[in-house]
Amino acid sequence: MPWVDKELCIGCGICVDECPVDAVSLVDEKAEIDQFVCVRCGKCHPICPEDAVIHDSKRIPLDVEENVERAKQGIAYYSDEENQQKSVQRWINWFTCQTKIAEQTIAQLEAMKKA
Repeated sequence: MPWVDKELCIGCGICVDECPVDAVSLVDEKAEIDQFVCVRCGKCHPICPEDAVIHDSKRIPLDVEENVERAKQGIAYYSDEENQQKSVQRWINWFTCQTKIAEQTIAQLEAMKKA
């Protein structure tokens, strides 16, 4: 999914005007993409004059860092080692489930491809 690097976005609104499903809006003079509305058409990438619309693969390290920080906050809620370790396992279980969901979704989408 595309995302906007707020440091690069100049708020020109070109992506807002060009989005065929109105998934892009300006919030505080910066483009923002509603991931639930976005249909992944890719039109926003090449039209941005500042290259502020970034491909999702470049966000992976940031997402991993955010996930780990979120987990650390949840783990820190517990003062004892036993419950902290149980919390770590719950996070692992949750991400394992998300992986399975992604894998099964990809498999079904692959099956939709015409040979």
